[in-house]
Amino acid sequence: MIPRYSRPDMARLWSDESRFGKWLAVEIAATEVLAERGVVPPEALAAIKKRARFEVSRIDEIEREVQHDVIAFVSAVAENVGPEGRWLHYGLTSSDVVDTALAILMRDACDLIRTGLEGLTDAVRERAFRHRHAPMIGRTHGVHAEPMTFGVKMALWYAELQRHLARLDRARTTIAVGKLSGAVGTFSHLPPEVEEAVCDRLGLRPVPVSSQILQRDRHAEVMTTLALIAASLEKFATEVRALQKTEVRELQEPFGKAQKGSSAMPHKRNPVGCEQVSGLARLVRTNALAALENVPLWHERDISHSSVERVIIPDSFLALDHMLHRFTRIVRDMVVNEERMLHNLELGKGLVFSGQLLLELTARGMRREDAYRVVQAHAMEAWERGEDFRTRVREDPEIRKALKEEEVEEVFRLERYLGHVDTIFRRVFGAMADSDGKGG
Repeated sequence: MIPRYSRPDMARLWSDESRFGKWLAVEIAATEVLAERGVVPPEALAAIKKRARFEVSRIDEIEREVQHDVIAFVSAVAENVGPEGRWLHYGLTSSDVVDTALAILMRDACDLIRTGLEGLTDAVRERAFRHRHAPMIGRTHGVHAEPMTFGVKMALWYAELQRHLARLDRARTTIAVGKLSGAVGTFSHLPPEVEEAVCDRLGLRPVPVSSQILQRDRHAEVMTTLALIAASLEKFATEVRALQKTEVRELQEPFGKAQKGSSAMPHKRNPVGCEQVSGLARLVRTNALAALENVPLWHERDISHSSVERVIIPDSFLALDHMLHRFTRIVRDMVVNEERMLHNLELGKGLVFSGQLLLELTARGMRREDAYRVVQAHAMEAWERGEDFRTRVREDPEIRKALKEEEVEEVFRLERYLGHVDTIFRRVFGAMADSDGKGG
């Protein structure tokens, strides 16, 4: 069953009509090649190309009787072709058709995922440039650490998405293969040249060697790639959720005018989109584990992987496609509260500059252990008492003995922490860093 959240293109790709359509494409390509080699009569090829078609309901009807989906499919198509239908599926075994067709589906699904990934990458890049110099507090362990910018956070996401694009391209190459090598991979009925010609017609590469099936490490590579992308989307969505907390309020995912957050609490604006992304990521990661379990099969094949793949492969592509497009909308339309970011940065009343103070005192000759003791003592007391860290530092005679007044002020200068933002952008975005970031 196609989930109701599925986007149309991906849903159509994984429909029964599409799946059987790819099976038929493999069958016809094989028949064409065999006709060129003088095996299939020309009139039979003409009849097959003219009349080969199927109805899903008829395939289902036959399968209920014969308990074999490929036999049901071939029988249903042959009924429409007529006597020449006996040349359909000539010299092939079921996996020649099913595995080659599945490779086409996964290849095409990777292309749809890439389109979604590119859209998200563009949205993240635009946010990075728009907020390149917007100060915010960086957090480690959920606790204020040092100042950064929201643009740098977005640049980090962008670089991660670039790695996923490269991974996806590698996975697409891995799965864009076919096989027509027969029951145990030895080409007992059709020669390798037929496999090569058929794969070429289908836009695939023939595998160097196979058993009855394409080896499932290929499928697992695709599935783990989808899981990695999903994990990053959950990471990004979790960040939005954390920064949307009432006491933080630095980000807010889009909230429509007619949208309602709670049946009981009218004030609620919940990050439901990000939460959906987080939930679906768990599904995609779990499916990747099942794909890894499909790698060790008995001898030249068994079918323990087949029932699993009918669920996990379409579901993962459908879920990730939806996640990408939903989170892209969130990134494009989310509220970024730069004033709140600056407000939160100042909540510690200067505490986040303690690291620079430690370095300055050490550079002026104070033993690091002594400098750490002095700075930490002021930081802990300022935090516990709600006092201003800057004031305590300015009034400490031991610190003033080591640092001049202007040197103390320099410690607390925010811009000092953000001076290398443009360098980071040049590393991440290259020549685009010196523009508005709207390039390709």
